[in-house]
Amino acid sequence: MTKLRFIKTGLQTTIQDLGRTGHQHLGIPVGGVMDKRSARLANDLVGNAAEYPLFEITLLGPSIRFEGACQIAITGAMLSPEINGQAIAQNQTINIDDGDLLNFGRPIAGCRAYLAIRGQWKVTKWLGSCSASTSKGEIATPDSWIKKDIRIEVESDSPIAPKTASETLQLDALQMPIKVMQGPEFHLFSNLFVGIFFSKSFTITPDSNRMGYRLQEPIEGYESLGEIISSGVIPGTIQITNAGQAIVLMADAQTTGGYPRLLNLLTPEIDRMAQLKPGDQVRFELVS
Repeated sequence: MTKLRFIKTGLQTTIQDLGRTGHQHLGIPVGGVMDKRSARLANDLVGNAAEYPLFEITLLGPSIRFEGACQIAITGAMLSPEINGQAIAQNQTINIDDGDLLNFGRPIAGCRAYLAIRGQWKVTKWLGSCSASTSKGEIATPDSWIKKDIRIEVESDSPIAPKTASETLQLDALQMPIKVMQGPEFHLFSNLFVGIFFSKSFTITPDSNRMGYRLQEPIEGYESLGEIISSGVIPGTIQITNAGQAIVLMADAQTTGGYPRLLNLLTPEIDRMAQLKPGDQVRFELVS
């Protein structure tokens, strides 16, 4: 058994998995990891199944003391990880000894890193998922919201031969543009609006989070289409507010919304979008 003690929590560190599907009709978001590709890679590098839980670490990482030996892998954003003060590589299996201290330093690229631990995680599930969630204002997954001095237990499996990710699986989030397809209300927008939208770069605002990314620059001269009948939305939906401002819905987004749905991100592009942070610029490309 390996225990992880959190000396520092980082900016936002949570336990996530691939989310809870099949409950959207009850208003419960899918949730789960923001960048599925990086999460699946981390679990693969330690020999875990893709649906196993892992830590999602946002921009400023935690400080973790390991009580017991284990194997870990870190993927996604480059957040300068160190073991006992020595820099370690990402995208590969790393052997951890009892007493080792994992720290993260300066963010170099990306927004979210993923830390996988080989073995069976002893954490509470809700509706079949470990992903951090609240229900009706109450915490539904108490183990998944990381707090200082919390201990997470993982029943370690026998070690595997260390692996390194292939070059094609390295972080490429900052390559632009993000590819999108037409949304259900695309036809309601004027050709002028659409032309301006795809000619612009947008800035991700500081109030962006796991629910959605709000893009700073509104489309000038936009004449509001008004709110539509509340309709289904999914992670990757791009809505346009009455002020002409775009919102890109992400993993923890609500399940219905009343703003026109201009576009949808292609599924792999959601992973790339998840690695953008406030202040980053983003452009979009329409594909058929």
